[in-house]
Amino acid sequence: MKKLLPFLFALSAATPTYAEITSKYVTAASFSIDSPYVITNAAPSSYSISGNNITTSTGTGDSVVTNGIGGLNLGSLSSGVPALINTNKSVTTAGSAFSLSESYQAGDSTQSAITPSSGIATLPVLGGTTTVISGGTLGSGSISSLSSGVHSCSGAFGSGTSCSVSTTVTIEID
Repeated sequence: MKKLLPFLFALSAATPTYAEITSKYVTAASFSIDSPYVITNAAPSSYSISGNNITTSTGTGDSVVTNGIGGLNLGSLSSGVPALINTNKSVTTAGSAFSLSESYQAGDSTQSAITPSSGIATLPVLGGTTTVISGGTLGSGSISSLSSGVHSCSGAFGSGTSCSVSTTVTIEID
């Protein structure tokens, strides 16, 4: 049996083996062009009062609230802006020094829908911050693909435009 062992190994080594080789090439190319958009933050309504030797009140007639301070009536909105409640003020000790500081800022009213046209939006004048992004333009940008698998973006791309190309190669041996 020991004499047959090398012969058996020689026969098993000569047996052909088969394998499947699969290769995939996936190519992708795309342009991305930004659309126009607007970001706007309306200014808020605000009210403040401070002072020394001042007596405050709100209301009139039988509904006076002594030491009351007015401000913003959030229960009464007109186009998103609250109504103002007035503060009545008087000097507490006549003939003595006093100080008073009062400020009121009416906020921006609720805006209607803003529709960009031709890449630029017409906006109302707001007291807050407004950012306008006009849409991108392709320009003379182009994508070229060679049979060797090399891809490139070239030309003069406009603002708000990007180009991407990729090739993925997958080789599977089974």
